[in-house]
Amino acid sequence: MIQDLTTDAIDLLKKLIETESFSSEEDKTAAHIEYWFRRHNISYTRTKNNVWATNKYFDESKPTLLLNSHHDTVKPNNGYTKDPFKAIVEDGKLYGLGSNDAGGCLVSLIATFTYFYNERDLKYNLVIVASAEEESSGDNGLNSMLSIIPKVDVAIVGEPTLMNLAVAEKGLVVFDAVVKGTPSHAAHPNKDNAIYNTISVLQWFKDYKFKKASPVLGDVKMTVTQINAGKQHNAVPAEVSLVVDVRVNDKYSNKEIVEILQKESPCDSIMPRSLRLNSSSIPLEHNLVKAGLELGRTTYGSPTLSDQAVLTCPSLKLGPGDSTRSHSADEFIYLDEIEEGIKIYIELLKKVL
Repeated sequence: MIQDLTTDAIDLLKKLIETESFSSEEDKTAAHIEYWFRRHNISYTRTKNNVWATNKYFDESKPTLLLNSHHDTVKPNNGYTKDPFKAIVEDGKLYGLGSNDAGGCLVSLIATFTYFYNERDLKYNLVIVASAEEESSGDNGLNSMLSIIPKVDVAIVGEPTLMNLAVAEKGLVVFDAVVKGTPSHAAHPNKDNAIYNTISVLQWFKDYKFKKASPVLGDVKMTVTQINAGKQHNAVPAEVSLVVDVRVNDKYSNKEIVEILQKESPCDSIMPRSLRLNSSSIPLEHNLVKAGLELGRTTYGSPTLSDQAVLTCPSLKLGPGDSTRSHSADEFIYLDEIEEGIKIYIELLKKVL
């Protein structure tokens, strides 16, 4: 059965690769996923471009384990030498946009859910969500499903981790900051030039260290990623706009990061865009983590953001593929990574369910 599911999963991934599915435009890939569920006689629901299902013998008295990955993609970059929308198999690699991030994870989780769908007397209920708008952190992705699907007690989020256990993930807060000065004609003296004032502000951001480091996720990482000022060569602008990207470890809430920066940063103003993308983690003593360790997997902290950020329950990031290939030119996943991924997912859940 596992071999048949693996073959079917790879076929589904090829269809997903060859179907354009940019964030908020995933209607056609959602249809492919719906077809999988119909073909395997699984009752499912489609909510916008999210497709979800529960195991056949769902029991409200039991805790619920969420299996989640996404079927949207970023747009292909200019470095592609192969057609990003053609599923090409060469030397054991399956090339194509979304193959690694996160199509391989998604089809492996769908196959795993299908394996357990008809099982009776499971210790956990299972719910699977093939979600939309992960890449854009959109309003109609997994976050919109949490009030629709059954209450989730723990989750496995499928992202490429080489099937190792990402037991924590950094959160994200993006800030819009302003450094002010006195506008003037460039020909006249000005000791309050907003652009020059920004030099010391940039140095402050470069040097600042948050006090609390995480054993798993390390330090909070703060990076100025955009700067904008001025409209013409002969006019000193009144202000400079900065964008600051802050990757938050599990020792701080996003709210605490905002309070610190609004109190300590030398900007005239600094405002967060959103607080909802928090850091996430799962206790090392959780039975999912213990099961993974028994299977020889290693643990680590992930610096990249995923749909874990919208979950409030303990969550584990785990999936076939390699995160360093995500968003790269000529993206690919090894076929044997998918085979191994399905096998390990099933072995892991057998220990827990």
